[in-house]
Amino acid sequence: MHKGIRNWGPPLLLISPTVIVLGIFVYGLIGMNVQVAMTNRHSLQPATEFVGLDNFISLLQEDRFLHSLANLAVFTVVFIIGTMVFGFLWAWILDKGVNAEGVFRSIYLFPMAVSFVASGVVWRWLLNSAEGDRASGLNRLLEGMGLGFLQNSWWNTPIWGMAAIAMPAIWQLSGYVMALFLSGFRGIPDELREAARMDGATEWQLYRHVIFPQLSPVALSALVIVAHMSLKVFDLIMSVTGSIFQTEVPHTYMWVALTSNDYAKAAAIATVLLVLVCVFIVPYLVHTARAERNAR
Repeated sequence: MHKGIRNWGPPLLLISPTVIVLGIFVYGLIGMNVQVAMTNRHSLQPATEFVGLDNFISLLQEDRFLHSLANLAVFTVVFIIGTMVFGFLWAWILDKGVNAEGVFRSIYLFPMAVSFVASGVVWRWLLNSAEGDRASGLNRLLEGMGLGFLQNSWWNTPIWGMAAIAMPAIWQLSGYVMALFLSGFRGIPDELREAARMDGATEWQLYRHVIFPQLSPVALSALVIVAHMSLKVFDLIMSVTGSIFQTEVPHTYMWVALTSNDYAKAAAIATVLLVLVCVFIVPYLVHTARAERNAR
């Protein structure tokens, strides 16, 4: 008994501050949020009744919230595809070998160092919806290049305007995905490539049977990280468009509810978003844990 306590005592004492802080400020606050979401606190007045899942049911039946979920889905799909495609292409080009690789790598990674708020202000001007002689930003550039027929109102278009909002996010985070893929490329031994070529594999067969399988863990990690970040988008949208109906996502709708003192609705939206994040994160954590256990 005493020997077991001596073995477990120091590690428990070492991690106990972290466990306490997480328990109070993470899981404790999550529990309080869920509790508020199950009450009738729709004003500054304290809750007077426990309503269970009523707030969640009414939220999922509300057209405005469903609209925000549709916007988030469009943003997430475009954002994931854009960052994964551009990130892979840039990593592939750098892996092939280019002059001044460090310069290109810095250029690709630089947007990541800019906050979403700062880049959002710039992209608000670039995505200006004015067309014709009054055009500015990208529309003015298209007009100057003789491509005026490509001008559009960008984020003012319902639903699909979210694809335009995804452009700044793609620009900002493709470099991060590139760094992940580039580390994956550089981690593949040259001996495997040479052995495949000596066996007569074509370049496509080399990528399909040797390189892509080696990159699958990196691709999965990048996919989960990017998907997780897309579900938390708030500052970019607030910087580009503000809280308007056309580009409303659950986070901005939660902000509207919170500033309107509808605490129960805001807490319910936050809980739904937590569940959405868990849908992406939990399977990845389970997969990673199983892979580590099998590797042992």
